[in-house]
Amino acid sequence: MMEGSAHSYPRIGATLAVAEYFAPQPTATADLPDPEPLLRNLTRGMLEVLAGVREVEQLARWLAEDPYRVLVTRANLAARARSARQVTPTRPVHSIVSVRTCEPADGIIESVIVVSTPVRTRAVAMRLEGLDGRWRATSLALL
Repeated sequence: MMEGSAHSYPRIGATLAVAEYFAPQPTATADLPDPEPLLRNLTRGMLEVLAGVREVEQLARWLAEDPYRVLVTRANLAARARSARQVTPTRPVHSIVSVRTCEPADGIIESVIVVSTPVRTRAVAMRLEGLDGRWRATSLALL
């Protein structure tokens, strides 16, 4: 580029600073609501998605990209299995037996939610991170 040109390009350092500014910002636990209601509701929502009675898009707001993709994949596999067996989706009957949480770092909650169904008892492992002033699930696993 010639000196005195009307166009100037941003420096790499400035571009990184702008990208960091617009990236999700960590939020301290003290600035976030109690995570337990979200843990319970996400667990219920995930079980309903896998049962085929709720759309995964309804949970997108509370899920980071990776757990969202994993849940979409599992929901599609469950739908195919139901279709192959010619089973209609029904709302799951379950109760949350316990919610155990720990805080390995400020703004991070790791939890295990034990869920009982008439057939078996399962556990849901979930990691919530405080991002942009709200909790978001960054990891989700149905065990």
